[in-house]
Amino acid sequence: MRLEGKTALITGSDQGIGQGIAIRFAQEGANVVVNYRRNEKGAEETKTRIEQLGRHAAIVQADVSQVAETRRLLRDGIKALGPVDILVNNAGMEINADFVDVTEEDYRRVIDTNMTSAFFLTQEFARHRREEKRPGRVINISSVHEELPFPHFTAYVMSKAGMKLMMRNLAIELAPLGITVNNIAPGAIETPINRKLFENKELLDALMENIPLKRIGKPEDVAGIAVFLASSDADYVTGASIFVDGGLLWNYSEQ
Repeated sequence: MRLEGKTALITGSDQGIGQGIAIRFAQEGANVVVNYRRNEKGAEETKTRIEQLGRHAAIVQADVSQVAETRRLLRDGIKALGPVDILVNNAGMEINADFVDVTEEDYRRVIDTNMTSAFFLTQEFARHRREEKRPGRVINISSVHEELPFPHFTAYVMSKAGMKLMMRNLAIELAPLGITVNNIAPGAIETPINRKLFENKELLDALMENIPLKRIGKPEDVAGIAVFLASSDADYVTGASIFVDGGLLWNYSEQ
């Protein structure tokens, strides 16, 4: 087991990609701090599945769009399970709106959930690892849209592009602390955030035309890369974006 003896904190691990990573980490030997904002039932499900694998889990409710909440999240996670070795900034959201109609409230919700949370939680994590005098891993769940335009989702692509440069900058700045920082950039994955897309046959068919592997990804596809980046196999990997998209990015054309 590649993560034996490690503890991970995964934001938004009550469903979707975050839940998939949490369960896979437990399969690899890690204990997990499970975070949710509203979906307590999903967080309890994640915790139960982790414990069924013989690992420890603790649930910490926190709205990571609020900076004070991100700091409390890490503190409470450490209090419950001890030092945290791996941080996965997974929580995210998107709002579909024409640019001319985007409200300030919606803009701030997307930016604060997707990017501000990752900035300040990573800061708190880096301070924690510095105090522990131990290395660490930061894994951001970004998106193909850190590179790819996505009309009607401008705040979302801004947040993911910002996450890309934040990751590259912190990979350099945090290297002296032994902390690696990398992004996983998923394409179309079966998660609640994409439910409306998958229920629209016309949109789904158009999307499938742009995916060379001709299938929608699963949270497990992302989780496998997360395990690699969290493990000693990736000791010399930092400042990288790994795309998990079935080839979508390099074959995409806007319809």
